[in-house]
Formats: sequence, C-alpha cells, structure tokens
Amino acid sequence: MSVNSYLLRQAGVITRAQAQSAGLSRDAVDRRLATRRWRPLHPRVYLAAGHRLTDEARVRAAVLWAGERAVLSGVAAAWWHGMAERAPLVVGVTVSRRRCPGPRPGVAVRRRELDPADRDERRGVVLTARPLTVLEAAVELGGTGGEFLDRALQRWVRFPAVYAAYCRNLGAHGSATAGKLLVAAADRSASVAERLLARQLRAAGITGWRAGHEAGGFVIDIAFPAARVAIEVDGWAWHMDTERAGRDRRRQNALVRQGWTVLRYTWHDLTGRPRTVLAEILHEVATACAASV
Repeated sequence: MSVNSYLLRQAGVITRAQAQSAGLSRDAVDRRLATRRWRPLHPRVYLAAGHRLTDEARVRAAVLWAGERAVLSGVAAAWWHGMAERAPLVVGVTVSRRRCPGPRPGVAVRRRELDPADRDERRGVVLTARPLTVLEAAVELGGTGGEFLDRALQRWVRFPAVYAAYCRNLGAHGSATAGKLLVAAADRSASVAERLLARQLRAAGITGWRAGHEAGGFVIDIAFPAARVAIEVDGWAWHMDTERAGRDRRRQNALVRQGWTVLRYTWHDLTGRPRTVLAEILHEVATACAASV
C-alpha cells in the first residue's frame, strides 16, 4: 500500500512502520517531520499536513499507537459502532497482558485478553463487538450508563448477547457495576423502580402518599390523594411494547380528565437524578395543595 493510500484510508494518520513498508526510508520519514509535513500525535504515529485532527483521526491514532493487536474499547468503540453521538476525549484501548505500553495523554489503556467473540473489525479498526461495547460503555458513562444501555437494548443489541458478553468477562474491571446494570435491565416490570421511589420518599421524610392507589378505575403507582398528584413509574424502555405504551397513555389521559396532575419518571430518573425528582414531586404537591385552599 502506498503512503497516500494509508493517509486516505486512515484520516491522514500514518505510522512510521507503515510509511517504511510503503517504501519511505527512515531519513525520508524524519525529513517529513523536520519540515512539518507530518506532525507527531503519539510516538511513531503521525498526522500529515493538510489533514485536520478529527475525532476519527484521534481514535485511529490511539489504536495505531497501542499496537497491532490493540482493540478499541468503551465509549470510543460505541462511537465507532455508531451508538454514541460523539467520541470521548479519552480513547479507550485494550491490549494483551503481555504488553505494557506507557501512559499517553488522551488514551486509556487496559491490559487483558479478549475472547474472539468479543472482537470485531469496522473500517480498518479492530474494536470490541457490539454486546461487550454496550456493556463497557454503560459502565464508563457512569450516571448516564443505564440510559445508554436501555437505548442500546432497544436499537442495537439483544439482552442475551449482552449477558453472554458479561459472563465471558466476569472479574474484569467494571464487571460488578455491569452486573448491577444487567440486573436492573432484566426486570420486565416497573416494580423495581416503584419500590425504589417509595424508599426514596420514605428516606426524605415525605408523607401523604400511597402506593397502588385506586382512583377512577385505575391503579396509580404512587399517589398523593389529598393533592391529586399521581406518580407513574416506568421500568426500562426496551421492555415496553406498543400495546402497553398505548394503555399507559390512555390511563394518564383519563387521570388528567379526572383532575389529577400526573408526573412520570423512569428508573434512570430515579437513579440518575433522585434529588431533582423528589423536588419536582414536592413542588407539584405544594402547588396543588395551595390551589385547593
């Protein structure tokens, strides 16, 4: 492959080894660096003049620097798969335990062996397969990881495949958090989220509510009867089918017609922003009580 072919294929990025395999001598590479036709991104990895340092170039450069068997991982792999809107500032790569690359700004290196089932290749980059990518990205994203996993289960991967990837990687960094996310995702009802909200209300000392309150022929998940404020709690969206979603909308509309204020929250709201949820509930209850005086 020629130098220009490498540059076109790799968003302007090339390694010293690739340049020499294309016929450039060591001195020729050094001259390009001295004249700033190429600039270093990492040791022995360069960006050619005329090419912007795009996210694609950053990601490719990190993987090329990490070595021939490096595997793009985490949120960076999710972005490469088209499952994340933007590339992370720090690019995650996985290398063999036998390798010990030094630290590099903008690159997070993890040393472990990957099962062949957890490897994929797209556009010339070796990366984690979608099921493991979804799981590791969810862990890396922290507070928004559950929402990402939920969206991925709706659109890109199936739960059994993600669970199989989890089992193959038990004991790896982040697997405990991954396990908790999978337990939450596996529950096919909103009951876990409802119990979580009930615990949060009790812990905050909020009173005047009832769980499973009957009103107008419907059962409200959590209700403040005196204020006529209804709290509806949803589980993970990937479990929601069209029929159930339609029933929930009809129930909500009926409650509104009966004079109830309806607030709707998800498991992700309760785990990602619990203080905001409680503040919103208290505000609506206080507003409703004041209006009825």
